Amino acid sequence: MLFPTFCFAYCGNKLQPDEKSPVDEKPSISKLIGQMIIVGVDGTQLNQNASVKSYLEKGELGGIIFYEKNISKVASAKTITTFCQEIQKSSPNKIFIGIDQEGGTVNRLKTKYGFPKSVTAKYLGELDNEDSTAFYAETMSKTLVDLGINVNFTPCVDLCSNPDNPIIAKYGRCFSDNPEMVTKHASIFSTILLKNKILPVLKHFPGHGSSKGDTHLGMADVTDVWTKNELVPYQQMINNGAAPAIMSAHIINANLDPDTLPSTLSKPILTGMLRNDLGFKGLIFSDDMQMRAISDHYGLENAILMAVNAGVDVLMFSGNIPGTETPTIERVQNTFKKLVTEGKISEERLLESYTRIQAAKSNM
Repeated sequence: MLFPTFCFAYCGNKLQPDEKSPVDEKPSISKLIGQMIIVGVDGTQLNQNASVKSYLEKGELGGIIFYEKNISKVASAKTITTFCQEIQKSSPNKIFIGIDQEGGTVNRLKTKYGFPKSVTAKYLGELDNEDSTAFYAETMSKTLVDLGINVNFTPCVDLCSNPDNPIIAKYGRCFSDNPEMVTKHASIFSTILLKNKILPVLKHFPGHGSSKGDTHLGMADVTDVWTKNELVPYQQMINNGAAPAIMSAHIINANLDPDTLPSTLSKPILTGMLRNDLGFKGLIFSDDMQMRAISDHYGLENAILMAVNAGVDVLMFSGNIPGTETPTIERVQNTFKKLVTEGKISEERLLESYTRIQAAKSNM
């Protein structure tokens, strides 16, 4: 199944931060920025998230990500469906509502909450039966559609190249160490999700499967272990239209970026390799910007600046920023806006991402 490429053209005068935009004119800077942000939420109702609700209502937030903490233990499906409806109704814009529903271990919608059984990518890769992969992809898609979730941060297209990998292979998140096998089964998942108007997000670019470390806990350097084979699923799925969105990894690779920046912050990797070399035209999501590989080393302002200028379209923040009482969405918006006001992030750069985001949302 091919994912169509959409294009929007923008012209007109530049806006100042907080300038209001009339209907049918270019959005304000705050709204452009908002579309580039996804945040986590508390509880199981929108009313438990006053700051998030406020930014949604102003059209200054583009997405929400759910975790297991947001799944009610009672009437789970009904509660999360209502939550999704509240989120969409509160905003003048279509909202990304995302989840990490890979299956098996990385599985927020568990059977104990009344949701269908899911299996790991490893299980499906070892079984190597296309009908079985399609069955689990269809079941997953139907569950998400019924709930109102429209973004799934899957398939994981990392290769099982390091069987001792502490965050990928350990949890059965990779289909195989064979890139052709990964492409085959990941393409089935991606195509079926797309058919059901759910945005699949391939991860973790440019490949996390060879790492010896876990970027949730700190830096992971793959300079000496990463191979070009890890790009094969990305290139093939870009070519066959099964890669509308890709998530960056926080790994570092001195062979790909001589400054040894994490991929999420690296222009040579995201713009040079992914966009220019592989020809990717879809959305680039960051992995969680609050993972310690980023948060412990770069700080919020530098991380936003570097990620956006590297080519990230949508930045994800999973929860409240430690050490501050200011809600995450408010702090991120204000920091982002400051960088634009100071000319460190250009309006043209915001419009590039806005165009891609609106294209993706128009197809959901």
